[in-house]
This record gives sequence, structure tokens and C-alpha cells, in this order.
Amino acid sequence: MKLQEKTQLLDTEGIRRALTRIAHEVIEKNKGVENLAIIGIRRRGVPLAERLAQRITEIEGTKVPIGILDITLYRDDLTTLAQQPVIHKTEVPFDIVDKKIILVDDVLYTGRTVRAALDALIDLGRPKFIQLAVLADRGHRELPIRADYVGKNVPTSKKEVVSVKLEEIDGEDRVVIEEFVDE
Repeated sequence: MKLQEKTQLLDTEGIRRALTRIAHEVIEKNKGVENLAIIGIRRRGVPLAERLAQRITEIEGTKVPIGILDITLYRDDLTTLAQQPVIHKTEVPFDIVDKKIILVDDVLYTGRTVRAALDALIDLGRPKFIQLAVLADRGHRELPIRADYVGKNVPTSKKEVVSVKLEEIDGEDRVVIEEFVDE
């Protein structure tokens, strides 16, 4: 079986517009950017966090600190991933204690990645609060987790896959639904 593209949900402009809208929503909900920091979940959450921070800076004229969170050791499926999972560095060059944290990921699905990220963040300190921003929310939650900011809600079947492709990693900006087909 192989994955085949079914539908394109967002193109370059769609992703740009979604992030711009999320930036405005973050600023509005938090009454500005004071004490705000953005942390991206490795892998595709990182460039999205960087882009979101850039939009906020353009709007507010204030630079927002950015961090990178690796959740590998916090995953509840670690033993099923690989014999020797690759651990990357968490890079949060600021104290998160009492900060308003915007946690960024590409796709919200079961909620397990976000749960792992919350555990990893709490190990770094106690933020004032944590809000979640995702580019796509596809439903099918297994844990009671929801996003505060969503670029696009995408109803999907469990047989489908939402793939986020970003210029920084994949050489293109697109969000697509793929499905498994027989070869």
C-alpha cells in the first residue's frame, strides 16, 4: 500500500493567511505580547512557530522569543518507534516560569503528541499558561486536548493522512489529505 494525494487543503497563500490570522488571534486573546513566548514541537512545529513569531513581530513591532521542543523521550509510543529513537535537542533559551506559552504543532490528531509536549514543557518550569496553535486539526482525539488556535479544521477518516509540507523541510508549502491505496 502507498499514500496517494487526495485533496489539497492549503497552498502557500493559504498557509500564510492561516498563520497571519492565528497571529492576530494570539495578540487579541493575550491582550498584546507582553510575557509571551512561542515554542514549536519538532519537527514541523518549529518552522511554523518561527513564521508565527515573525508575523506577531510584524504586527506588534516586538520580538517574541522562540523555543524548540523535542518530545521524543516523552512519547507514549517510544518503544514502537524504533530500537534506538533519534533524540534531538530541546532549545528553549529563556525561562518559561510565569510566561504565556504558545505551543505550536502542524497537525492535531489524537492529542498524544501534545500530551507529550505538555510533559516536556512542565519539566522546564511552570508557565503562567500554555495555549496550543496548530495549522490543521483533523479530529479523532484520544485525549481531552483541544487547540486554542486552528489554521484549518479538517474532518478526516482514520484511513486518511493530513500531510503538512513546509518550505524549510520539504521544499514546498502545502497541506494535503492523502489516503492509502493498493499498488
